[in-house]
Amino acid sequence: MGDVLAGIHATWEFESDSVLIRFERGIRTPKLFQALGERRIPHEALSSVSLTPGKRGTVVLHAVPRAGADPLVEAAAGQLKESGDPYRLVLPADRETLAEYYADELRAALDRTRGRSQGLPLGQEPAERYLVSAPEPPLNFKAYDGKASFDGERVVFRWFWTGASSAKWKAGDQNLPVGELQGVEWRSPELFDGYLRLLRRDADGTAPAQPAPVDHDPTAVVFGLGYGPVHESLPFAAAVLEAVQGAATNRAAVPVHAVVSGRRDPADVADRIRHLGELHQAGLVTDEEFTAKKTELLAEL
Repeated sequence: MGDVLAGIHATWEFESDSVLIRFERGIRTPKLFQALGERRIPHEALSSVSLTPGKRGTVVLHAVPRAGADPLVEAAAGQLKESGDPYRLVLPADRETLAEYYADELRAALDRTRGRSQGLPLGQEPAERYLVSAPEPPLNFKAYDGKASFDGERVVFRWFWTGASSAKWKAGDQNLPVGELQGVEWRSPELFDGYLRLLRRDADGTAPAQPAPVDHDPTAVVFGLGYGPVHESLPFAAAVLEAVQGAATNRAAVPVHAVVSGRRDPADVADRIRHLGELHQAGLVTDEEFTAKKTELLAEL
């Protein structure tokens, strides 16, 4: 066990090759921190360390991750607020001397660990792979127009009849193996038009150039007030990103297995057929599309 520095929302344990961050549980702790629980950050995943004055009599110890080292940070793409940054340890100002000691110790550890690459400053070279583990699946959350779930091998979107567009209903529920994905695009639900989009690979391995608008894209779920909160959707996006990178690394060595979906809940099928009928009556679905989709839904029983 290494030295421990306890902050307001987390405790950092300094080990020989990493920093173990344990997030506190409590009503004042950001929900993202509670969802993450515990994270081990290898020294090689860090770029720099700083200690700065905080708000209302605090100081902030900030460990900056290298680009490409943490799938959570990559998925967030700079959209997290300072208060939601899991690499910031906020401490009372009277612990500044102790925090400075650990900051110096951590800087020295980083200097021993990292080296120069491609002429870039120490610690600034992008990581070639994720060095920090994403939250482990299974993971799921409710968006405005559907439920997203991830079991480590595939992402499933099941549409809600109250929120999904006719385009998504026509496309049907989505069951996407990570081997078919290029990446993810996460726009924070704290913004006006938040969403999670899965980026599929074309046959040549690239991502499609011009995806459809998210409310009509069957590979995207739309957030809304109370739907897809950060502490649920961001860890989800990070876990998918990590799995996509693993699939890309092992694609040549690991065979792709077909995934057979299980039997559908009859009540769920009935709701979907009912909504399909409403779309048909409204003229949004043709007779042929109605018949084909109804047959497809009934076959899932």
